Amino acid sequence: MMDELAVFRGQALSLSEDSDTAEAFLRRVGERVRDARGRKSLSRKVVSERSGVSQRYLAQLEGGEGNISIVLLRRVAQALEVPFEWLVCEEDPWSSDIIPVIGLYQRATAEQRSRVLQILDPEPADLRRAGRITLIGLRGAGKSTLGRLAADALGMPFLELNEEIEQASGMPVGELMALYGNEGYRRLEQQAVERVAATYDQVILAVAGGIVSEPATYDFLLRHFHAVWLRARPEEHMARVRGQGDERPMAGNPSAMEELKGILTSREALYARAEAQVNTSGRTLEESLEELLRTIAEHHWVAASAD
Repeated sequence: MMDELAVFRGQALSLSEDSDTAEAFLRRVGERVRDARGRKSLSRKVVSERSGVSQRYLAQLEGGEGNISIVLLRRVAQALEVPFEWLVCEEDPWSSDIIPVIGLYQRATAEQRSRVLQILDPEPADLRRAGRITLIGLRGAGKSTLGRLAADALGMPFLELNEEIEQASGMPVGELMALYGNEGYRRLEQQAVERVAATYDQVILAVAGGIVSEPATYDFLLRHFHAVWLRARPEEHMARVRGQGDERPMAGNPSAMEELKGILTSREALYARAEAQVNTSGRTLEESLEELLRTIAEHHWVAASAD
């Protein structure tokens, strides 16, 4: 009897621990879904329409109460002794060496990872980036205005990435989004970044705030451009956009400011990957321009143009 009771208690304890693990796993999945939605500035309604998943379930998923089938799939992976990612990735793990390499990289030390990156991308960063500078940040940070003024002061070309996209596609960004959707726009965005990097050795490029949410495009941008994050308080972002005559951020949306703060929070770590930051809050245009030019000079990004 005592043996049977011990077994029962052991099973109960195991189930309790498994339940705790499952709850933590679902919370982690929910946090990542919520974070991804925030970084891409998408409402739950938009994600629901695109995915065919109800807003109610999305809310449950983000709250850590996702369908238990997610947990069951992970248990199947554990029973098969294969990584969970193998069952959901697009690559065939049995015919590709990419998945095993990912696993090795995840277990590698910081020094080992650094050596791997050096082998895969041996070109010195400064040589690869040349005199190309990109300005990143939310709308209203001053990317277009400061970028154009800085380029004039340094005798460099200035480009707006959205204008490059429009020229290549032959239509305004708004029409492009309506016709091809966000996925089509992002594809053209990546092509435009690559085209600018291949065409210019010296340029200041202003990009849309959401580019940081596209890993492949953003990684390419950081590898081939010196990045400066133009940052400001959310209130100033909103005021500047409205000062330009654009009332869309507030139109019919009383929670627009809270949404803006949420976007900024979700992207902060991504923007922080830039080599330098210039805070434009509470500063005049002249003061912000002076700091941007000083930042560029201190990093010697366009030293050749000073001769």
